[in-house]
Amino acid sequence: MREQRQAVVLPLSQERRRHQRVKVNLLGRYMLEDRREFPCQTLNMSPGGVALLTTMPPRVGEHVVAYIDHIGRIEGRCVRQLENGFAMTIAGTARRRDKLADQLTWFANRHVLGLPEDRRHDRFTLRDPRSTLTLPTGVTVPCRVTDVSLSGAAVAADVRLPIGSPVTLGRTLGRVIRHIDGGFAIEFTRVQTADTLEKDLGAEL
Repeated sequence: MREQRQAVVLPLSQERRRHQRVKVNLLGRYMLEDRREFPCQTLNMSPGGVALLTTMPPRVGEHVVAYIDHIGRIEGRCVRQLENGFAMTIAGTARRRDKLADQLTWFANRHVLGLPEDRRHDRFTLRDPRSTLTLPTGVTVPCRVTDVSLSGAAVAADVRLPIGSPVTLGRTLGRVIRHIDGGFAIEFTRVQTADTLEKDLGAEL
């Protein structure tokens, strides 16, 4: 009975044949065997594996536990390092894999049918544009919010991050979606509410 409940990890070649990977951009965090945690962002995902963007990839073969927004907890082993991240298998029962397949199908359809998040809402300026950026490395730098909407913001900063980088603006999670003069545009992980937006984006002075 114990063997029937054990999670199964398919070899990567077998996983590729069974599952089609879906391009999804979701933020999260992952923990290594030494219990250090780092931010990450999904590049593509299937019920059997995921590619994650990060600046601190694990060793090949290392056990990884990740918490991905809208997906939840996943675990597996790093199977290869990428130029800007790593790929890992996903351990799970057949029921868990079916649930993950349904989630990924929904995300794929939403991406095809939806509009870019930063074009859905009117933009405006904050009363106090000062804020902070927390980078994928955990370093915090000051920045200025040049304009903002409920789904994204444009910031001016003295750092330049690659497109797709996960960042935290004030206390709001997001990712870099394009570069602009003197800074970059950020898409928030979730659509914000007008009554808390300014407080959540402001610098804690």
